[in-house]
Amino acid sequence: MNKKIFIPILTAFILVFAVSAGFIIKHYTESVKQEALYDSLAEIVETEPDENVEPADLIQYTETKFILPEYAELFTQNSDMVGWITVEDTKINYPVMQSKNEPNFYLKHGFDKAYTDYGCPYVQENCDVQEPSDNLIIYGHHMNDGSMFAGLMKFTDKAFWEQHKRISFNTLTDMQEYEVIAVFKTFVYSNSPDSFKYYHFVEAENEDEFNAYVEKCRELSLYDTGVDAEYGDKLISLSTCEYSRTNGRLVVVAKLVK
Repeated sequence: MNKKIFIPILTAFILVFAVSAGFIIKHYTESVKQEALYDSLAEIVETEPDENVEPADLIQYTETKFILPEYAELFTQNSDMVGWITVEDTKINYPVMQSKNEPNFYLKHGFDKAYTDYGCPYVQENCDVQEPSDNLIIYGHHMNDGSMFAGLMKFTDKAFWEQHKRISFNTLTDMQEYEVIAVFKTFVYSNSPDSFKYYHFVEAENEDEFNAYVEKCRELSLYDTGVDAEYGDKLISLSTCEYSRTNGRLVVVAKLVK
């Protein structure tokens, strides 16, 4: 090969390799950083609370409820925290945030409010966690390293659901469990009749509207869980990206166990 041609090609190859290596190193470093951050938060939450805590030391959150001791320290670090979500046998073990004035803030910011592509699981701005709303929509990224809400993909396997029928979503004031009703795929940002805009349903105006949402979720479900919900039940809809189609989403819908 002519030397004059070879040198520019080699230079371009080295440049492409260097840029690619830089991206890989950057993503790896960020992955390690985020894992360390959320592992440290989980350690705080999982530490046995002091049994000798006096009522006067508790943080009042509403007129009638106090923040659970295990979440008090994290709440003082970031008052946008509204709960904690856990799904066994996945990496889902995270604080859940809500920023009503900046609705998608935690799409690109972590618990520490620093910018990151990992974000942090967060509740849609028009949902009321404490009331709660009829349907709490919680978003989380589908990260390639299996973190954030990537673990929801395991629910596409019925065998996994059979061993993990319940999800823990605790508010700051109450320990709660939800039973999975449906697991479905859809796509968003489209006027197609095949696009199910699950994120529009937050409060049911009446029983028919509630039943219609549940019925649609079960109709789209990848398998029949045999679990239904009735008007008055409280739901969560966990949403993450699903890459089999453009703007795809995977949603796991569950009802509060009373």
